Amino acid sequence: MDRKLAVTGLLFVLPSLAGVCIFVLLPFADVALRSFQSAVSRDWVGFENYRAIFETPAFRLAAKNTLGFTLACIPLLVAVSLLIGVFLQRQKAYGGILKSIFLMPMAIPVASVVLLWRCLFHENGLLNMLLSPAGVQPADYMNSGYAFWILVVSYLWKNLGYDIVLFMAGISGIPQTIYEAARVDGAGEWTCFWHITLPNLKPVLYTVTVLSLLNSFKVFRESYLVAGDYPHESMYLLQHLFNNWFREMDFDKLAAAAVLLVLVVFCLVSLLKRAWEYEE
Repeated sequence: MDRKLAVTGLLFVLPSLAGVCIFVLLPFADVALRSFQSAVSRDWVGFENYRAIFETPAFRLAAKNTLGFTLACIPLLVAVSLLIGVFLQRQKAYGGILKSIFLMPMAIPVASVVLLWRCLFHENGLLNMLLSPAGVQPADYMNSGYAFWILVVSYLWKNLGYDIVLFMAGISGIPQTIYEAARVDGAGEWTCFWHITLPNLKPVLYTVTVLSLLNSFKVFRESYLVAGDYPHESMYLLQHLFNNWFREMDFDKLAAAAVLLVLVVFCLVSLLKRAWEYEE
């Protein structure tokens, strides 16, 4: 009977497993192989491609900006969405309306977001018009050091609602009897949050952190549409570099950088998972 159940389960999993192997694992294996070969002739070059990308100034700049963007965005997004989720969960009358407002940015097309950026941050845009009476000189913010922080704010604005909904779903699954017992014992709001809400949200917190990390790579669409292949150096990300290498058919460098990126993301996700399991 156990063998029959195992075979039945394998047959159900087999179509999905075959799809993952054909469309994910095999292509990635080919990319990993290309990272050790030349672009055109596919001659074996060993680690030459990896050495070349680390010696490329554009790769170092893009890697530094991507790391800074990730370190700035993810803690802010997780913390702000958690606090807002806790607040909205307590709002019985207007919680649903406020949640819908935070979800609205997800329904706005990327092209509309880019248009909004141009209307706000262009040299002749709305922001300069509002600041000019105060004596502030007009500036093209998307071609200055402010471009990085505009990208950060755009990421937070776009992804905040989704994480709020996840946290609210996790909070709703915590039994209210635990809070009632804690308040009877004299626990305050902060004590309840720190010792009841946060420990019970660890699985949701892990999920939100991983999804935020993966979603951080999607912000390339806005920056590419508003600034093109070569934006201001403060927001020149790895996605810009990959796009430019693909257009110039530098497949050897592209393959090596892609393998490194996948390994880094995999290691980060594994470390986060181990950290959560260790705390539990």
